[in-house]
Parts: sequence; C-alpha cells; structure tokens
Amino acid sequence: MWPRTPAALEAAQRELAAASPAPWAPGDEPLAIGACVVTWPRGERGPGAAGDPGWAAAALVRAGRVIADAVVRGAAGAPYAPGLLALREGPLLEAAVRALALAPDVLLVDATGGDHPRGAGLALHLGALLGLPTAGVTHRALLATGAWPADARGATSPLLLDGQRVGSWLRTRAGTRPLAVHAGWRTSPDVAVAVVAAAGAGHRTPEPLRVARRLARRARAGG
Repeated sequence: MWPRTPAALEAAQRELAAASPAPWAPGDEPLAIGACVVTWPRGERGPGAAGDPGWAAAALVRAGRVIADAVVRGAAGAPYAPGLLALREGPLLEAAVRALALAPDVLLVDATGGDHPRGAGLALHLGALLGLPTAGVTHRALLATGAWPADARGATSPLLLDGQRVGSWLRTRAGTRPLAVHAGWRTSPDVAVAVVAAAGAGHRTPEPLRVARRLARRARAGG
C-alpha cells in the first residue's frame, strides 16, 4: 500500500533507502523495457490539488516494437511537493504498470531514485512495490550535482549527492540537453544508463517513455 500522509511516506522512504535488494543487470537477450508517466489537465498551475484528474499510461517496448500498453484514469492523491511525488502519482503509476498484459524486464519512471532528500524517490519506491528493477529519467536533477558530459551521443558524467554517485547525466543526442538518469530499485547508475541508452531509438527521450507520454496525452484529450 502507498503511504497516504507525508510523515508515513518519509518513513517508508527512509526504510527503502536503507534496503539492500539483490542487484539486477541485463542479460544478452533484448530487454522488454517498460515506462510509465502521468499527465494532468492542461493549463494546471501551481502544485495542483488532491483529487485532480490524471491519466497514467504504461508502455512496453522490445527491440523497437511496442508489445504492450495500458492507460488508466484516476485522481491525484495530493498536491505536488518536492520529495513527496509518490503521494500524488504513485498509485496511478502502479495501476498503469499492473494493467500491462506483459511484465517488463525493467521499468523507466519519470522520477528520481537515490537523488532525493531521503534517498528513495518515486522511481525507486515504485520498483520496490512492483518488484521490478527501475531507473529514473528526468530532465534535471533534484538535489544531486555534476557537470554536463561532452556534447557527443552516449557521453556521461556523474551526478553526486553528498559525495555519492546516485545517477548520471547522459547525452542521448549531440546538440541537445542531457538527461538525468537515476539509479532506482535494484539498478546501479551504470546499469540505469545502459538501459536508457538501449531504449533510445535515436531520440532524446527513450522510446518507451515517448510512447507512454503520447498515450497519456491522447487519453487526456479524449477525456
């Protein structure tokens, strides 16, 4: 069950950050890479509110082909607050991933992992709850810092928080802003980068996230 109050969520995050699950790494076979996102009503300003309608989508891509997708509609559990994203989005994202007809080998989440005030952002929390390896993919870091990598596709540089590497900047295309790639549940920074790079399909944003975002926006447009 997802925590329903900030205090309960903070306690759960500290517990997850202290956990030591068995590490995961990809094998030789093409991965079924999942991704999930939530969209909210257009024109929404500020942190939003509990009860806001939301559309969550999940997509599963293997070797460049979409092999499963799902969309669910629900309501925000809370306003947005830094470090407490799970209160707002967690249950919706979980529902979308569980609605997939096939289980992902690894899941990309539009959220952070270890780059978090208590060391367990939504990308890590969702993976623990679903029992899936996860990596976070965001456009900026939350607390971690690090210089951008060279302007070449595949270039990386570390994201550090309190001297610990919690993720990486990854340049998925030359001439574009790098992505912040976060270690999540059972993944290291290097494994997270490898998964995101494998899911790129030549775009700045990994293909599974692109597909999931497109599905969520289409569902929102249809009400």
